[in-house]
Amino acid sequence: MLRTRTPKLSEIQRPVRDDVERVVDELRRIVLSDFPVIGEVNDHLLWARGKLFRPTLLLISHRVSGGTDPRAVTLAAIVELVHLATLVHDDAVDHSVLRRGMPTVNALWNHQTAVIMGDYLYSRSISALADVGRVDFISVLARAANEMSVGELRQLSSCDALEFTEQDYDRLIASKTASLMSASCEIGAALAGETYREALARFGHALGMAFQIVDDLLDYTESEAMVGKPTGQDLREHKVTLPLIAAMREMPDGARRDVERFFADPVPTDEGIERLTRLVRDNGGLEYARTRADEFGRRAAEALLELPDGPATAALQAAVGYVVERRN
Repeated sequence: MLRTRTPKLSEIQRPVRDDVERVVDELRRIVLSDFPVIGEVNDHLLWARGKLFRPTLLLISHRVSGGTDPRAVTLAAIVELVHLATLVHDDAVDHSVLRRGMPTVNALWNHQTAVIMGDYLYSRSISALADVGRVDFISVLARAANEMSVGELRQLSSCDALEFTEQDYDRLIASKTASLMSASCEIGAALAGETYREALARFGHALGMAFQIVDDLLDYTESEAMVGKPTGQDLREHKVTLPLIAAMREMPDGARRDVERFFADPVPTDEGIERLTRLVRDNGGLEYARTRADEFGRRAAEALLELPDGPATAALQAAVGYVVERRN
C-alpha cells in the first residue's frame, strides 16, 4: 500500500464530531450508579478511556447510510462499553498493570473487582441496548461478544504457543478485534436501513483485522511511551502473534532453538525480549505482518467502493489509512 500522510483521528471524526462528543455523556448516563465502588471504577475507566474509534465507526456508518437517528449516539456508547468490558476482563486474565499507560482496574483495586466490573459494563450495555428496541442489534452485538470470548478462550487453551499457526492467529483476531468493529459498522448502517449494511459489515471486519495486526506490530516496534504498554508485552506474556509466526518459518534451526528456550523461561528477561525481537526483525516477520495489514486495508477500501461519495465515505477511507499507518 502506498505510504502517505497518516490521517489524524480528529480528521476522521469531523463529519460526526458533535455526536462523538455526546457519546461521552451517554457513557456516563448508562453506567451511572449510586454504589460508591462502581462509581469510582467507572470514573477511572471513563477518564482513561481510549479514542472512541469504534463509536466513531458506528456514527460515520450511520451517516454514510443516510441516517439521522439520535439513537446512534446511544448505540455508539454501547459498543464502547462492550469494548471497555473486554479490556477490563483481558487485563484481569493477563494480570496487566498498565493499559494505555494508565493503571488497570486490577492494579488499582483487585482482580475480583476487575472481573465484576467487566460483568457490570456488559450488563449495562445489554440493558441500554434493550431500551433501543431493536432485537436484531442485540443479536449482532451478542454474536460479537460471544466471538470475542471464544477467541480468548481459544488462545488460553493453546497448549504449545509455538504451535500457534497463522490460521489460528487469523481466527483469533477475527474473533477478538474484527468482530466488534464489524458489528459497530453494521449496526450504524442498519439503523438507517439495509442498503449498505452488508458492505459496511465487511468493511469493519477487514479494518479490524488490519487494526489488530498493526497493534501486534507495535508491540515489536514502538516504545512504552508511544504504545501505552511496555514494548514486548506480548512476548513477556508468551503470546505468539503474526510477526513471530512469520519469522519462525524463515528461521534456521539455531534461531528456532533460541525461541524455544525463550518460551520455556517462565519469566522472560528484557535481554531475552530484545534478542527475540531482533530475530523476528532479521527473519522478515515485521515485513510480512505489514504486508498482511496492507492486504486487509485494501479489502476494507474495496468495500467502500459500494458507498456514495461524500464526506462520510471520505472519512471511512481516511480511517483505513489511520489504521494501517498508525504509530500508537
